[in-house]
Amino acid sequence: MTLPRLVYGFDFSDVEQKAEALAGEAFEPPKQVPDFLRELSPSQHRSIQFHPDAALWRDSDSKFQVTMMAPGSFYAHPVRLNVVAAGNTKAIPFRREDFTYPDTDLTNRIPADLGYAGFKLNFPFSGADAREQFLVFGGASYFRGMGQGQRLGLSARGIAINTGLPSGEQFPSFTEFWLQQPEPESDSMVVFALLDGVSITGAYRFVIHPGAATDVEVTARLFFREDVEQLGLAPLTSMFFYGENSVKPMGQWRPEVHDSDGLLVHDAETEEWLWRPLLNPKNLRMSYHQVANLKGFGLMQRDQRFESYEDVEHRYDVRPSAWVESEDGWGPGHVVLLELPTDAESNDNIVAFWKPETAMTAGETLAFNYRVSFGGPDISGQETGRVIPTFFGNGEASQDNPNAYRFVVDFESEELSGLSREAPVVSNVSGGEGVEILEHFVQYVEPKDMWRLSILARPEPGKVLSLRAFLSLDGAPLTETWIYELGIGNNLMRQSE
Repeated sequence: MTLPRLVYGFDFSDVEQKAEALAGEAFEPPKQVPDFLRELSPSQHRSIQFHPDAALWRDSDSKFQVTMMAPGSFYAHPVRLNVVAAGNTKAIPFRREDFTYPDTDLTNRIPADLGYAGFKLNFPFSGADAREQFLVFGGASYFRGMGQGQRLGLSARGIAINTGLPSGEQFPSFTEFWLQQPEPESDSMVVFALLDGVSITGAYRFVIHPGAATDVEVTARLFFREDVEQLGLAPLTSMFFYGENSVKPMGQWRPEVHDSDGLLVHDAETEEWLWRPLLNPKNLRMSYHQVANLKGFGLMQRDQRFESYEDVEHRYDVRPSAWVESEDGWGPGHVVLLELPTDAESNDNIVAFWKPETAMTAGETLAFNYRVSFGGPDISGQETGRVIPTFFGNGEASQDNPNAYRFVVDFESEELSGLSREAPVVSNVSGGEGVEILEHFVQYVEPKDMWRLSILARPEPGKVLSLRAFLSLDGAPLTETWIYELGIGNNLMRQSE
């Protein structure tokens, strides 16, 4: 697929004007593709392949190429795709012959004007002639990225509306994209997107930098058609089935299965780093982590050891972490974590987003910008001691400590490794309302070159077991703050409590 060399004349203000005009109109759901496509199973849909020879910019000098996605299965409606040429936009027409379908019957039923579900970006990481996928835009406002040598895992989204609320979540969609062809020497490219939904419209600009970590600079402006009860900015979506801090489901042989193992939050005002290991709960759990001035947050895949998963097919050990950061801080608000129960690794059951302190009402606008990075677990730039595994189980059974729980938390960092084994490292542990801390202590674990915190805690009947802990030396913190919450019926907590 060859298109003319681009002369830029289209910019973010053009998308803003479209979004503002759209907000003044009644919402119309996007037209869906035929039923026979929406009824395809995920595996049937994956069998529809785009021909690499038809990639956008394949015959140009650009380092980037674009391959298209076919509608079907979860991708229920097409999106409009454009490039910008000579100051004008040029639509990318749908071409049925650019796809290989699994059988002739399906091929013959594909409408000639079907359209695309989204697109994938490719870049020559391993050589000038290579084109490796690193970023995908497809489905609602989702986009999935990874760094060099990784495999796609968790997703980012343009926005989250009323996520986890009884009123029901809304899923605004990117309905139109504009792609700017980079200059031959450029290692970055720009994508614009128009968002439309029941309560909001929006204009987005993505400046994309592939590399060892793929950075996406996001500029957005939202226009509110209706009041929004819970606005989620820069949302991330992932999967946590089970890990070392939970019971392995019956019949599962792999030690752990997850795309992310924890939520990391950085408060710019206090400089505190918070780490919350993820859970697969028995019931929906919504946690609000108050922050004075958010610097960044992310869903991280810290455990990068193959032996933690032993999964040759899915390779959870090379799934990316995602870190969202604001240059100037976002002020007060909450990082919201939603954990949903799941009985399969095919379901994304984790959502994290930033909820501003100020609510948004119909007629208002909101402009914001941030950077989301997809890469290894060090993309946050954190230098404090970090939690690697969290272990959890029933506490010592005795008449003195009935219904108690044991938590074992391992911390590591260069600073911790450099300490004398006799250093007076102190454990600082506190519990929430109705939680009794029975004991806590810290020790150096030589085989792992880590410092281990052990906690024995007991909740009152019917209370959530809530804990906070960090390590310090001479009164100064050495590590991030580990936070953990368990409710009745979640993980190992007994229903009789």
